Amino acid sequence: MKRLVLLLAVVLVCSFTAPADDEGHHHEEMTKEQLGAVHFPISCVTGVQQPFERGVALLHSFWYEEAEKQFAQIAQDDPHCAMAHWGVAMSLWHQLWNHPDAKIIKKGQAEIKKAKSLHSSDDRERGYIAAMDAFYGGAKERDYQSRAEAYSKAMEAASQRHPEDREAAVFYGLSLLASAPDRDATFANQKKAAAVLEKVFAEAPDHPGVAHYLIHSYDSPQMAQLGLPAARRYAQIAPAAPHALHMPSHIFARLGLWQDDIDSNLASIAATRKTAAMHMGGEGHQFHAMDFLQYAYLQSGREADAQGLIDEIKDMPAMKDARYGNFDPHMSAMVTFPARYALELHHWPEATALTPVPGADPGDTAITYWARAIGAARSGNAAQAHKEAAEIEPIYKNLRSQKRVYFAEFVEREYQEAEAWAAYAEGKHDEALKALRAIAETEEAEGDEPLAIPAREMLADMLLEMNQPSQALTEYEADLKFNPNRFNGLYGAAHSAELADKHDQANTYYARLIKVCDGAKSDRPELSRARSLLAQK
Repeated sequence: MKRLVLLLAVVLVCSFTAPADDEGHHHEEMTKEQLGAVHFPISCVTGVQQPFERGVALLHSFWYEEAEKQFAQIAQDDPHCAMAHWGVAMSLWHQLWNHPDAKIIKKGQAEIKKAKSLHSSDDRERGYIAAMDAFYGGAKERDYQSRAEAYSKAMEAASQRHPEDREAAVFYGLSLLASAPDRDATFANQKKAAAVLEKVFAEAPDHPGVAHYLIHSYDSPQMAQLGLPAARRYAQIAPAAPHALHMPSHIFARLGLWQDDIDSNLASIAATRKTAAMHMGGEGHQFHAMDFLQYAYLQSGREADAQGLIDEIKDMPAMKDARYGNFDPHMSAMVTFPARYALELHHWPEATALTPVPGADPGDTAITYWARAIGAARSGNAAQAHKEAAEIEPIYKNLRSQKRVYFAEFVEREYQEAEAWAAYAEGKHDEALKALRAIAETEEAEGDEPLAIPAREMLADMLLEMNQPSQALTEYEADLKFNPNRFNGLYGAAHSAELADKHDQANTYYARLIKVCDGAKSDRPELSRARSLLAQK
């Protein structure tokens, strides 16, 4: 399930807009107090200066659909404004979330060609346009990485040529994140981006892009604590932007701050629905927030609320958008949420009985088989577990054949986890432990997303079931450093310590579990046991 957030993050790429004849220009009503303060002078007519800065602020909160509308309107209002076309081109490339296809590249090339043809006399503007040309230009066969790296180098040059231009530094920082190599365990680009952005943050704490991109820079267990100041700030800077309200929860989830996580995503969902009702686009954003929300509910003893989200999405309509490969975030949630619920609560028969959702993307369907395999294995049915795992194998092989390598690798990891549990169920304990340990080491090195059951926690669960509590405790404690305050991790550590006669440690973990679930109306037996044991102290 390590790829759940990856799939749902595509929601941020998918713009779900109202019909054209029903659209207004509600972005024009947004103020600096709602979107954050941006200072970006341009050589266009005076009347478009404020709308242009509003468009840049929209870009900084990844509100791409509204940003594109804003810049397109500026191009109409001032046909000689080269930077309006730069803005449209920037809106088309959803940095951090997608690799533009040939159709988008062609459209971006047209916008930059138009921008260049207007021959801006401003050197700053020419630098921005040249950087976008470095991304969209050249042979159509160029791969994404070469485009992103060329853009980043050009933005670095633009920033160095105009050190007084704060926006150039901010967009350079973002470019480093957009061009970061996949699976770089050194986080070199993220660290370099943070160094650039922290300087600007100290000077301009109300800049929406700086706070936002710092959160992305630090979005790994190794660096999450450093992102807390930006996370606390971003939602205050741009309170009308749904993504600005959600994004802090990436840091909150990394740090196990579940109530902050919950508050952040509830606010984001409310803002998304409000702006969608105004025909501002981005209705699908709410599913990304709901994904984080359900996870936080399950870690903090709010199972009824987590189930409520499942019930809610069942009544929501499909939200496909043909412009983005017919991705349906609603369908993805229909697969993901029940699987997560069953596994997090250790409802193994329920997990085993999950039914593939008709019409789901094969990558999503793999989640169902993965959950069924684990449910079967943990119910003692090795044969069924192997059968379910076997359903996953052709999915990741097919994804590889389609050159969807990144997705294929995550599905393959699900296959490996499913097979590890199946091996465990048939008594091949050493094989199972070895497999999960290898996956855990990869996850931790790469800073995997915090919305799934960590492989190291699974490893600890196995050791505990094998009646090796001391070894299990070691693994739970190691995992809690990467995934703090996970319900099962805290309870597993407490129970392992108790069985290993380390009662002070057990009491400490039981107390932490109760604190994490403070105010929850949970009937989970783990909480009842924790309260009972602590009451006997």
